[in-house]
Amino acid sequence: MNKPSVLLLRQFPAEVEERLDRDFSPVRLTIEAERTREHILEVLPRCDAVCPSVVDRIDGEMIRHAGSRLRIISNFGVGYDNIDVEAARAAGVMVTNTPDVLTETTADIALMLILMAARRAGEGERLCRRGDWHGWEPAQLLGVDVTGKTLGLVGFGRIGQAVASRAYNGFRMNIAVYSRSRVAPEVLAQYSAMQLDTLPELLSRSDFVSLHCPSTPDTRGLIDAGAFSAMKRTAILINTARGDIIDEPALAEALRNGMIAAAGLDVYAREPLIDEGLLALENVVLLPHLGSATRETRTAMGMRMIDNLGDYFAGREPRDRVA
Repeated sequence: MNKPSVLLLRQFPAEVEERLDRDFSPVRLTIEAERTREHILEVLPRCDAVCPSVVDRIDGEMIRHAGSRLRIISNFGVGYDNIDVEAARAAGVMVTNTPDVLTETTADIALMLILMAARRAGEGERLCRRGDWHGWEPAQLLGVDVTGKTLGLVGFGRIGQAVASRAYNGFRMNIAVYSRSRVAPEVLAQYSAMQLDTLPELLSRSDFVSLHCPSTPDTRGLIDAGAFSAMKRTAILINTARGDIIDEPALAEALRNGMIAAAGLDVYAREPLIDEGLLALENVVLLPHLGSATRETRTAMGMRMIDNLGDYFAGREPRDRVA
């Protein structure tokens, strides 16, 4: 019996690659020069499945061009705004993602960015590497304390709650939440958290604001010039969700003019491009989308991706179906 043909757009950890080779017939476009839109359009009609990562756009034209052979898009990542889900539904193509397994690792990165931005760690590391550090001084690179401050979380799903747990239990932070849906009182009680009704209220109360909402038409550009004007001048913004939730030029302007104190970013609106205004600033920590980047987590994500493929082709309902 022929194995299902699966289009792969990225190279995965070794254990994941071995299982893909064993269970499927992979078609690899993992070299950047090969991973052009034209080449993907050429190959897709010959594949039963495609496994994009969260930075690989699978749009409506691609799905329609693939024809009837393409049956499942098994996304490598919890977010799936890189996929035209409505076009997939219209074509009868299933879409799955990989939730749960990256929650703790991504929460770790969010907390790391909070600490790095608060304590000016990026500036200090660059100072050392340039050879410009000439010894300890009482007023050198003064940051702010994290313990006891208010952390405002925009979005309170799995990752938002994992960040709240770290901040509340580890640093005695006061937790405030803004979410599109009501959070169960017993969940809020775990972190002594308060849910606020409006985003401006959350922004005005928070010393740190961390984004954990998906990229949707309602959230793209959510954190804009108006949002920065509502924040404390001492506030620090953290983003490990999706880059397009922030108006990046407005963020650069807010950081440059002291409307907010600092930012820590792991995601960007036009990855891998980073806004030139942000690159020029010292008071922003910039990471290359490391949220889930541990060997354990990326392997677990790959295995979950394969589990969804395996369930589908065995006639079972994949547990991570989103469309």
